[in-house]
Amino acid sequence: MDFEMWGEIFDEDVATQYMIERSLPGNNNQTEFKDILSADGCRIIQTGPERDKISSAIKRGDEAELRKLTIHQSAFSEEDSAGQIPLHEAAMQNNQYILEITFKASSTDAKFRITHRGKTALFSAIEKGLLENACYLLDNGSSPDCLDHDEDSPLVIGAYVDSQDQDSATILYEASASGNPDVISLLLEYGADANIPKHSGHLPIHRVAHHGYAKALALLIPVTTREAVEESGMSPLHSAAAGGQIQCLEMLLNAGYDPNFMLHPRVRRNYDDQRRSVLYFAVTNEDMCSTKLLLEAGAMPNQDPVKCLQVALRLGNYQLIDTLLRYGANVNYFCRVNTTHFPSALQYALKDEVLLRMLLNYGYDVQRCFDCPYGDRAHVPDDYKGWSSTVIKDTMFCEVICVDFLKHLSGSLVRIMLDYVDHVRFCCKIKAILMEQKQWPEICKIQENVRCLQHLCRLRIRRCLGRLRLRAPVFMSFLNLPNYLKEYILYKEYDLYSQSC
Repeated sequence: MDFEMWGEIFDEDVATQYMIERSLPGNNNQTEFKDILSADGCRIIQTGPERDKISSAIKRGDEAELRKLTIHQSAFSEEDSAGQIPLHEAAMQNNQYILEITFKASSTDAKFRITHRGKTALFSAIEKGLLENACYLLDNGSSPDCLDHDEDSPLVIGAYVDSQDQDSATILYEASASGNPDVISLLLEYGADANIPKHSGHLPIHRVAHHGYAKALALLIPVTTREAVEESGMSPLHSAAAGGQIQCLEMLLNAGYDPNFMLHPRVRRNYDDQRRSVLYFAVTNEDMCSTKLLLEAGAMPNQDPVKCLQVALRLGNYQLIDTLLRYGANVNYFCRVNTTHFPSALQYALKDEVLLRMLLNYGYDVQRCFDCPYGDRAHVPDDYKGWSSTVIKDTMFCEVICVDFLKHLSGSLVRIMLDYVDHVRFCCKIKAILMEQKQWPEICKIQENVRCLQHLCRLRIRRCLGRLRLRAPVFMSFLNLPNYLKEYILYKEYDLYSQSC
């Protein structure tokens, strides 16, 4: 091969290095250049002619030709540029006789040899779904727990994608990606350990639960230990909920998995919202079936830093909001970011009476909305130096509702709130805004007259019952009161959402 032809493939420095090596003593009689570098620095391996013939015979399924080539035993250990030896190639052919011939001609350690992507021959057979080949390799000493060191592709693990996750995984973990129950059953039969995690801690059960492989999950549930799940930092329930796999979710709950298992801090770091609970995954997906199933199984809705109810309010999903409230979601939660003196949920209902009534019916603390330290005094503090005190203090309801783009809502908002409280006092700031609204005469009439005894009794009973009992359908069903009285206590006449369904 002349220098000009080399120049078309390699740069000048590499070609020069080749010519130097060719001129060294002992190299003049070589007919093959086995290991060189391309212009971009990548390793290129040129296989010998016997190795090429073996590969060709394997791909053609030519058993007779392959038997003739078994005399070249060294060629059966020769790698190609992908790090494959003939046994890897034979494992991927749907011809067990080809595999047997290749296996017997290969060295004893061939079954443990890995490609540049970290795959053994057994890995290759499993990837192709060739059970007979996999069974043959397992019968002849291949390990079902050897690790794959694939550094090329990111993996979807459980409920998140980690593009930096390039650690090793067992054959069983890789097989779980397809969810083939026959493959998984075979590996388990030969002793594959379902409790060997990736470096990230995730197990095969997480993967099948996320993808919804119910048959594979049924095989993995009894062989996966709770200790391994705890060490992983994430329940397979998280994976099933993240994937919206209701059948897998139900199977795991029936198997006794805890619906209140919280993500380990090292896993939570993958999420900006620092989520913890299984329920949070279902709510963020707006998955009503999974949400209801988890709540019925005892999932607690108030465990996450960002509350599940806040997520549902942000989504504007009435059904999700109503379901969470009926199962004990805290309507009086406070948001970490937008600090207010009044519970944060109200900010999502300022323009929506249906949603507003839903929150108020479930025990929203209306009284806090009318708390104001200034009362009839001016709202500018004596020590005001050019910035608002709300930068470092809780923002009052009067300060929010009196801003220019919200003050037109103040009349209808306050009028609705008065249905859920006794007499309240308006500070001078909110009063000035309310006087400009069309609802002001009606508000004055309510404020200037004593509330009826029926209304006061309802407020008193609700305080005695407490917010959690008011939301518990089971408790209310056993309460020894007439149904019409129960409905009155629960403000059913103002339940606009139920009336619209």
